Amino acid sequence: MKTTIKFIDPHYPEVWHTVPADPGVVPQGYQLLSLAQWQAVRQQWPDGVPVGVQIPNDSPIESLAEDLHRIALVALAFPKWVDGRAYSQARLLRSRYRFEGEVRATGEVLVDMLPLLERTGFDSVVLRAGQDRFAAERALRFFPGHYQGDLKEARPVFVREAA
Repeated sequence: MKTTIKFIDPHYPEVWHTVPADPGVVPQGYQLLSLAQWQAVRQQWPDGVPVGVQIPNDSPIESLAEDLHRIALVALAFPKWVDGRAYSQARLLRSRYRFEGEVRATGEVLVDMLPLLERTGFDSVVLRAGQDRFAAERALRFFPGHYQGDLKEARPVFVREAA
């Protein structure tokens, strides 16, 4: 089974580039802006120039709703592995706002979180330092089915054992 989560290795070059906290952001493709930076430049951002926005887990995802059609990547933060608000943000992005761009998990992302990240709409992750990518890929294949629905399967799914 092929994993649907893309793993971003912070040690290798990546297409998205974080923009330092600078009030004078110049629109260029594949910039990953903070929410404050995006709000400052959103009116001037040219159509067709890919942009990503990092949103803290204590900010309402609704603040991006009007602009989601222009945003290619939303990076959601897990400041602590026990703080799951970003799961809800991802679910809202996918189910309520029908966001089709990339939803990335950043911060304290642990291997054990991968199945729920996938089920709530994340499609890329930056694992916390010291986490093993191969263990994370195994975690995505660990459960063959789930009782309750998720973003991929909205109704309950029953896995029957062979008689």
